[in-house]
Amino acid sequence: MKLRFNYRTANAPAYQAMQTLDKFVSSTLDPVMLELIKIRASQINGCAFCIDMHTADLMKMGDHTNRIMLLSVWKEAPVFTDKEKAVLELTEYVTEIADAGVPQSVYEKVREHFNEKEYADLILAIATINCWNRIAISTGMHPGCFDK
Repeated sequence: MKLRFNYRTANAPAYQAMQTLDKFVSSTLDPVMLELIKIRASQINGCAFCIDMHTADLMKMGDHTNRIMLLSVWKEAPVFTDKEKAVLELTEYVTEIADAGVPQSVYEKVREHFNEKEYADLILAIATINCWNRIAISTGMHPGCFDK
């Protein structure tokens, strides 16, 4: 894959707006949970740049190798808590929202662990990483594309 152009410099105000949104989202959720959301959505969307970045970010928080390796099969993996599984299921439905929306059963499962404000924070986090994925894929970003 070849970088088509550097969107960061091509439209710096838009990049800064996304950075501001990302900073806000990062202030609302548990950091490990947030990275799991980012990695899972990026897996679904096929964003190598974001998978590379967020697996590295999660590893900086401790040894999460097993969780990263099993994230694509989280339903069968006992390394995830019920709370994390609820969030990962929500992440999948929101990422693929055109397919089935967000079923009531998924909403209720998440609400067992999160209040309305926290649910809104989760939705915003999932929407943000989906936006980043779309930017990265559309501009041809790949691991190492900004290394000099």
